[in-house]
This record gives sequence, structure tokens and C-alpha cells, in this order.
Amino acid sequence: MTVSTAIARLNAADPDFARHLDHLLSWESVSDDAVNQRVLDIIKAVRERGDAALVELTQRFDGVDAKFIDDLILGRERLELALTRISAAQREALETAANRVRSYHERQKQDSWQYTEADGTVLGQKVTPLDRAGLYVPGGKASYPSSVLMNAIPAKVAGVGEVVMVVPTPRGEINELVLAAACIAGVDRVFTVGGAQAVAALAYGTESVPQVDKIVGPGNIYVATAKRHVFGQVGIDMIAGPSEILVVCDGQTDPDWIAMDLFSQAEHDEDAQAILVSPDAAFLDRVAASIGKLLPTMERAEIIEKSINGRGALIQVRDMQQAIEVANRIAPEHLELSVADPQAWLPQIRHAGAIFMGRHTSEALGDYCAGPNHVLPTSGTARFSSPLGVYDFQKRSSIIFCSEQGASELGHTASVLARGESLTAHARSAEYRILNEKGN
Repeated sequence: MTVSTAIARLNAADPDFARHLDHLLSWESVSDDAVNQRVLDIIKAVRERGDAALVELTQRFDGVDAKFIDDLILGRERLELALTRISAAQREALETAANRVRSYHERQKQDSWQYTEADGTVLGQKVTPLDRAGLYVPGGKASYPSSVLMNAIPAKVAGVGEVVMVVPTPRGEINELVLAAACIAGVDRVFTVGGAQAVAALAYGTESVPQVDKIVGPGNIYVATAKRHVFGQVGIDMIAGPSEILVVCDGQTDPDWIAMDLFSQAEHDEDAQAILVSPDAAFLDRVAASIGKLLPTMERAEIIEKSINGRGALIQVRDMQQAIEVANRIAPEHLELSVADPQAWLPQIRHAGAIFMGRHTSEALGDYCAGPNHVLPTSGTARFSSPLGVYDFQKRSSIIFCSEQGASELGHTASVLARGESLTAHARSAEYRILNEKGN
């Protein structure tokens, strides 16, 4: 197999750098009219015909020989069986990762709170877990047991009553690691359906698939499009773009390490993005040489090559300060600070999904077992979005209790504001509760 690299080289000193960077970063998840219509048709079929549509669509799209919905349901005993079918090393790795993910997310739990004002008015917030969450897991060979842990464990830590997993099994292909991960993470029910039909079933419910409150988990363009269409009926985590890594390096890390860190995201798919920013031009040359040397040794060399050549870049900057400015401009999903003193630069990082500190902290550790969630905002959305967490599976209700005195005092303020908005009923409702006044 012949592979070649022609990774883009950019220099922040160039007058048209901003334009070139914008072009490099541009990406859209394009659902054309045909995809949109197909997804809408699938959603309609599932809403109208429930289980029957799920069975029919699973036969058609996944090549599964299923005649009844029961053929598409895996019980808890099947998940436990998967634990016995994986190797001891795999089970130990899953359990170690699960324990670390659980320990980290336990610290995210939010509690209800209240406070009492001088006049006896009580204000507060009640934190309540969702009743039911739906977890979409890609199936077949492109299965990610780590995603099961990252999506299901925060839901369980939050106190979600039931976690329902959907996972396609194309041509009957079942990934035992995924089922074992579901068992360890405490998934309650599993349906072997995928695609837009699985999203529709979770959003609207069928005779067998329970309706959920929120759908999380990655998927292809049909899954992403379906999530867009059902949003509002249910909550969703995010519409994720291709995976991204941005490495900021002072030039002192082993260039082979950096090249492999770039590969670790580039191997996801051809649209993934891997960028290195450094003030050291000679170091960028050494990393480019490492890329050329190591690429032929990779199992997914063709995917990495297309990703690196199509959306990758080596960016030279004036100094580390400008490197941080570029990083904030990109707002990457994964940011590696491969520098001597990452803690010193951390206060200046404003936009990143996850920040990997120091030369020894590869992004891959975060993907699997460090503990923080690997479901992260992509395509610059780290400017306003956060990693998936326990808080995504909890909702907050405001608590307001007014004492007689508090209602009277607040009533004056509410009355003035309501009448200013010409909402007389609002005003009079408040005025009725003003002491010694009955309203007009």
C-alpha cells in the first residue's frame, strides 16, 4: 500500500492566515434533501406502525432475519453472558475504565438547595434526574464499548430511572464488548435496532420500546438527522461533527509522540481533523518527518492519509502566547498542551472540550479510561458547549414559597412591572395578596 502526506503548513504571520484557517476549519454536516426525506419517512412509519415498522426497517437496512420484535430484544441475561465471552484482560479494562468514569462523574452530582429570606420567603432549586434516557450505540465492526460507558454511567450516577440502549447488529453481527460494557454500566434494556428508526422509537415510543426523555450517543448522518428532527419531542446531547485534536507544543516533545497523537484522531474517519501549533519551525519539520515515517505502519493508513492531507495542518506561530490565541480561536474538541508547564497556560485557555496537560497525557487516555467524559463539543461549539456529564441527565425546578409579608412586598414590585406590560390580570393577581389591599 502506498501512502503519502501533504499536510498543510500555515504561518500565523501571513496576512491571509485567518482566511486560510477559516477554510481549514469549515465543515458542515450536510443532510441533503434526499436524506432528510428518507429520515422523515422512517420517523412517520415508526410513529404510525410502531414495532411492525421497526422489524421491517431492521430487516431492510441491517439484513437481520427478524420476524417479531422479540427477536430484537436482548435481556439482562444476554448482557451478563457477554461478560463471560470476552477475555479476562478485556473485562478488567472495562471494569477499570468504568470505575474511573463513575468516580469522576460522582463529583458532578448537583444537589437541591434552598435559602430563606428575612421575611420568611423561601427560594431554591430542586434537582431531579430524568425518568428515562436513550443511548444510541453504533453497531457492527464500528462499535465503541467506551462510548457505552461514557454515555450510560453519567445517566446512572445522575439517578436516571431507566437507561435504554439501541444498537444495530448488521447481518446479525453482535459485538460482545459493547454488550459487556452495557452490563457493567448498568444499562436496563437493549434493542438491536439502529438508524433513524431507532431514534424515532426512542423519541415517540412503540408497543415495546419505551419513550425516553433524552437521546444521547453518536451515529451516522441518518442518526444525526433524526436527532435533529425529534429534538423538542425529546432532548438530545448534541449534533457532533468529526473528531478533532489540536496539539500545542513548545517543540520539546518527542515528534513521534506528537505524530501518533495526531493519528489518534485522524484514524476515526476522513473528515477528522488533526492540527499541531508550535512556535518552533524546525520542530514542525521533525513532526512532518515522523508523520511520513510512521504513516505506512498504521492499520488505518488510508483513512489517516486522507484526514491529514484534507483537513490537517502544521501551524507556526510567533510564540506560545500566540499559540494559545490560535487554540482559543479554534475551540477544539481535544486540546493537548504538550509543554513544560501546562498549568501556567491553563488560565488562558477559554475554549476547549477537554484539555490534556503535559507531554505524557495523550488524548487516547481520555477516550478510554482517564475518567472525564469523551463525548465532547466539536466544530468550534466548545465556545458555548460542555462535555456530556451528570448534569445532562438532571433537570432543575425553581422553588418559590412566599410568606404573607413576602407576597405583600413582592406584590408591589410585580404590580408595577405587570401594569407596565399591560398585563392587568398579572398585576391584580399580585395585588390581591398585598396586605390591607384587595385590588381593583
